[in-house]
Amino acid sequence: MSETLIIVVSIFGLIGLGYLSAWTKLLSSDVGEKLAEFVFTLPIPLLIFDALATADLQGVTPWRIWAAYFVPFTIVWAASHLMVVHLFKRDTRAGIVAGGSAAYSNSVLIGIPLVLVTLGDAGMVFIIVVIAVHLPVLMVVSVVLNEWALSADEEANESTPRAEAWRRLGISLVTNPILIGTALGLLWRFTGLTIPKVAAAIIEPLALSAGPLALFASGMALVNYGIARQIRPATAIAVLKLVLLPTLVMTAAWAIGLPPVGIAAITLIAACPTGVNAPLIAMRLGTGQALSSNTLVISTAAGVLTTSIWLVVVRALLEPV
Repeated sequence: MSETLIIVVSIFGLIGLGYLSAWTKLLSSDVGEKLAEFVFTLPIPLLIFDALATADLQGVTPWRIWAAYFVPFTIVWAASHLMVVHLFKRDTRAGIVAGGSAAYSNSVLIGIPLVLVTLGDAGMVFIIVVIAVHLPVLMVVSVVLNEWALSADEEANESTPRAEAWRRLGISLVTNPILIGTALGLLWRFTGLTIPKVAAAIIEPLALSAGPLALFASGMALVNYGIARQIRPATAIAVLKLVLLPTLVMTAAWAIGLPPVGIAAITLIAACPTGVNAPLIAMRLGTGQALSSNTLVISTAAGVLTTSIWLVVVRALLEPV
């Protein structure tokens, strides 16, 4: 139990320090934005590149990992969408935002450090396989559903032309540093070459900095999100995110037959709070901003407790890990 506490403190303590640094004006919001930009542009892509280029896949195909994670992802998305539309009486487009907020984890800023501290390099390959398609799935599904909803409501003429929307989506995906790091890591892996020592001497220190810097930047970003409206639906969405999603992912991973370290890794990813890209998607769609940002704040605060519980569950059920 003491080791679990140390892990939780090491993760959420850095988030708290980042939050306090921004809240007290010790560091300006510009610093937080630039730090987050740096983390997303260099350390995390390099960490992903290094992991994919050198990791042992342990005989597990990506399709099994994706099935174990994204089938529950789809179920939780649908459940959150239906709940917000039918129980809380919001429109279809707000339901899309709710679905993404419930299903999309903070897999990069919190998930990577959490898995590294808990499982080490053995768990990295599993979360990298998830991260490789995590953001594209969120963005593509959100845009597709939003376009469908606009057409159904006969609002398409008031929005950005569809061709332009798809062009922007394509550019954002192609130029995303995390996806570039993923692609380059896979390409390097297929060459069968080892990373030169000179390159490794540069890559490894930056990759090691990814976890702490990502957590600190995540904490600073929280200052930008307040809680004012949509508290009840946001709390309900946070419950789906923190409780239902990891439960379904762990069950699916066990049923599919992933190795223990794989079950632990993707369960911990699913147990992470809502990712910061969910509110950004809400801003892009022009609806549900308060709903999504409140879900992010509530799930991050509650995540201190729920992540501790999931760590205990994972360690108890997967003792050999």
